[in-house]
Amino acid sequence: MDKVALAVTDGMLHFELSVASEVFGGAPYDLTVCGPGPVRVGRFRLEPDAGLDGLRDAGTVIVPGWADVDVDPPVELVDAVRAAHEARARVASLCTGAFVLAAAGLLDGRRATTHWAHTDVLAARHPLVEVDPDVLYVDNGTVLTSAGKAAAMDLCLHMVRLDHGSAFANTVARRLVVPPHRAGGQAQFVTAPVPARDDHPLADLLPWVIERLDQPLTVEDLARRANMSSRHLGRHFRSVTGTTPLQWLLNQRIRRAQELLESTGDSVDAVAEATGMGTATTLRRHFNRTLGVPPDAYRRTFRRTRAAAG
Repeated sequence: MDKVALAVTDGMLHFELSVASEVFGGAPYDLTVCGPGPVRVGRFRLEPDAGLDGLRDAGTVIVPGWADVDVDPPVELVDAVRAAHEARARVASLCTGAFVLAAAGLLDGRRATTHWAHTDVLAARHPLVEVDPDVLYVDNGTVLTSAGKAAAMDLCLHMVRLDHGSAFANTVARRLVVPPHRAGGQAQFVTAPVPARDDHPLADLLPWVIERLDQPLTVEDLARRANMSSRHLGRHFRSVTGTTPLQWLLNQRIRRAQELLESTGDSVDAVAEATGMGTATTLRRHFNRTLGVPPDAYRRTFRRTRAAAG
């Protein structure tokens, strides 16, 4: 998966192209820009590294946003993306790049998303696609789609996390000065709202909590630490993280459990204790409800993904 190809032609959106280039443009990834020749991307002229046939040699193919959804994408681009998927590449679209994947038939019978302003158009033009307008991105395994603009970053970081784990994805996010996780409708993949700024009223409290996830913290404990009432604390949490104190705390516990399941051989009981869940039964219930899979299955899936990437 670390050999990444960026598919470009005239009519692509430069923001999404830049996002993919920033995330996958350094080690351990090997990024190649593939296009039919010099292309115009917004107000910029781009010189690809290889032709569109280079997509077939990639483990991951990324299709940036398509500028005009009322215009059919070039046949040569559609054919090249389809051929890459048939050659077992993981194919991801950013924003309106979903229209390219749909034209290639890769979204037929699959759940997908795109920029909210164009979900109705995508659904009408491609009725075999199950269009979900309420998520940041959708991961179907070998076919992935993101919603508009900033959600392109969410999907790219999700793929980095699948390939190389949470710690590395967090490092990439810090370098780009973006949250490693954002709240969203697709809870299986975006579970931990993280403030993008560090000058908010909870700036001292949140790191304190994260260092004590193994302890049985309550909302009252958090309120006392923050020196405010529980109601006042709740208002600040909603403003800063977009969720309640208890939900944020649960999200942090689950995110820590994910990291431990990915990076250690600790038993589920040990992970439950280390994350403040108490028992394996409690961890399994919350983990399965939030992510849609039990901890053991999550660990097996992650290790298979890492083995395939390696």
